[in-house]
Amino acid sequence: MLSSCVSPSAPPEFLIYVACNSSYFMAKSKEKRKLSLEEEKVQHEEEEEEEEEEENPATKSRKKMKKKKKEQIDVKIQTIAEKKDKISPVIGYFPSGYDPLKNHGEPEASVKVYRNVKKSNRLQIVVSPHGSQVDFVGTNYSGEATAPQLCKYALGVLDKDTQTLRIVPVESNKIFRLAPKIGEADQPENEILDEANEEDAAEKKASELKKLTLMYSTKKNIRQDVKRDALRQTGDPGVHQDLDLKLQEVETIKEALEAATSTDNSLNIPPYNLSATSPDMAYPLDKIILKGEWDYLLDIFEISCTGGEVTSSIYPRFVCNRVHKLEDIEDDAKKRKLAGIFSYITHLIKFKDKHSMDGVLSAKHHKFPSIFSQKFSSLFATSNDSRIPDEKKKLLISYVLVLTMFVDEFKSDPSDIAEDLRMTPVALRPHYEYLGCKFRRENQVLVATLPVPLEFQTVKRKRRK
Repeated sequence: MLSSCVSPSAPPEFLIYVACNSSYFMAKSKEKRKLSLEEEKVQHEEEEEEEEEEENPATKSRKKMKKKKKEQIDVKIQTIAEKKDKISPVIGYFPSGYDPLKNHGEPEASVKVYRNVKKSNRLQIVVSPHGSQVDFVGTNYSGEATAPQLCKYALGVLDKDTQTLRIVPVESNKIFRLAPKIGEADQPENEILDEANEEDAAEKKASELKKLTLMYSTKKNIRQDVKRDALRQTGDPGVHQDLDLKLQEVETIKEALEAATSTDNSLNIPPYNLSATSPDMAYPLDKIILKGEWDYLLDIFEISCTGGEVTSSIYPRFVCNRVHKLEDIEDDAKKRKLAGIFSYITHLIKFKDKHSMDGVLSAKHHKFPSIFSQKFSSLFATSNDSRIPDEKKKLLISYVLVLTMFVDEFKSDPSDIAEDLRMTPVALRPHYEYLGCKFRRENQVLVATLPVPLEFQTVKRKRRK
């Protein structure tokens, strides 16, 4: 087409120049046509958007908001810690799509927050719409809330005037799932639901398994359990308090078992001190009843403080005959100590009855704290239903006799404790003597005393002639 416009006599350089320029102009023309098509397309889209904005003003306002530049503010972050006497903000959501603020922000429902009486870390939210029988209920201890916690929630409030961002932790570190239910709003605070009972049973079982894992499992399994518990931890102070108590109980059990297994028991008697200069140091009480065990020996102390009665149907005769001593003690620490020894003697005697043929009915309804049940089973080598071996039975009797000496200030009449141990005073006398005790008469009564330093009996063998 261009060649027809060029003379045949033109030089070749001119022909090349014309050809190059012609290709350039052709490319330019194509580019211009392409740009014009794109401009028409954009113009057509803008016309359509204008028509849509005329029909829908909300779309127009959103477009304007998008076109606005984002406002930047330099804020000061202020974190607010939780307080025990005040509840933190509670956040929940409605999976059903219910919106309590749909009418211009005015609430159409009442909100109530319930706290469990026995377990303060358990919360329940009830949202009751006005004029409806359907309530929206959410808890922090069941359903979705039991899933492992992988993050922490907080509520932030921005004050543009002071340019301050306040961050408050969310109560229990949980987002409550408010599911629709019927008739939940009338539920009293202290009512225990069936599912809550199931949760308690599951928690108790998990706690027992955790104790066994800490005492007998490998370090790898213990680390895995600790990591798993860390995922389930919440921000509520009550949870950490309960966890600290449980860990303290586990440490006490572990310490008791270690003390029971590490003690040199070649003489088959409680821990002793041959260099003691006073009877109360001959058999150290802190080696028999450990520091963490006193918190589980408060039953008789509480009975004495409330004016209750210690009956022989529940407690040994030795304890019933001497419980009046608590009334004469004004110091609460000394009273708690003596009452704790009474309780420990009771647990030992009931444990012996539980694993014997003649006393099983006496211990049928006795409740052993788990810390003593595990310690006694390890110390006296018994399983749940087996009988105590004879050597271990002698060791148990020795523990009982040593504690009775503390109660009687190391001058003890063995008649009533012999009855509790289902023995005669004559049969019990060798057990006293094996502990280093001596007998003497006071006011026509034969009493056992404990002279120091301790001297144990040795078996003398006759030489053959």
